[in-house]
Amino acid sequence: MDRMDTRRAHETGPDLASVARLLADGTRAGFCLALLDGRAWTATELARHAGVARSTATEHLHALVRGNLLAEERQGRHRYVRLAGPHIAELIENLAAMAPDRAPAPRSLSAAGRRQALAHARTCYDHLAGSVGVAITDAMTERRLLDLERGLSLTSAGATWLEELGVTVPTGTRRPSVRSCLDWTERRPHLAGAVGAALCRHAFDAGWITPIGTTRAVTVTAVGRQELGRRLGLSDDLLLRN
Repeated sequence: MDRMDTRRAHETGPDLASVARLLADGTRAGFCLALLDGRAWTATELARHAGVARSTATEHLHALVRGNLLAEERQGRHRYVRLAGPHIAELIENLAAMAPDRAPAPRSLSAAGRRQALAHARTCYDHLAGSVGVAITDAMTERRLLDLERGLSLTSAGATWLEELGVTVPTGTRRPSVRSCLDWTERRPHLAGAVGAALCRHAFDAGWITPIGTTRAVTVTAVGRQELGRRLGLSDDLLLRN
């Protein structure tokens, strides 16, 4: 490719660099990681979370909304932001899995506990992640409920299994039914897409998992351990956080 062709490719191709610039700032990247909990946050809440002034947070949020990474919602006088969709959540999670871990050692037992809880089981936007999320994906694959031969897909046995559970997967949307999402703590894939979201919603509704405080971390309940053991062969040792 000569110099002219190279220049034309830069001028006409997707502007990937503009997305990279948005996430190259530590504060903006931190906002996106916080919003992986799937909730809508205010600028004040995000400013407090990142330890920056509200005016600084607002400036960063405007840039993220303009860049289509975040979506804005208004309720009366209040303005909220959330990730623009599950595709953005999966992008952030995949990038986090590729990034080096530069988090300092926890300064307290409570900080260490929060970090351990997130690594064990958490929500990634609207599906399950952490060691529990990866274990569920592995168990579904071993039982041929999911197929990895041609990329992750739901098998007919998997569709029957979900139906027997009472899990309804929305249809007629542009969202992929099944998608592999690289887990940033396990560095291995967990189940995302419409099926992953529906299974996570069922786990909450059936009382298999429950949130820990206001964080993304979840704990597997006694009912959840019984059901995941019976239906997927997962052990209490794996499902219980040490």
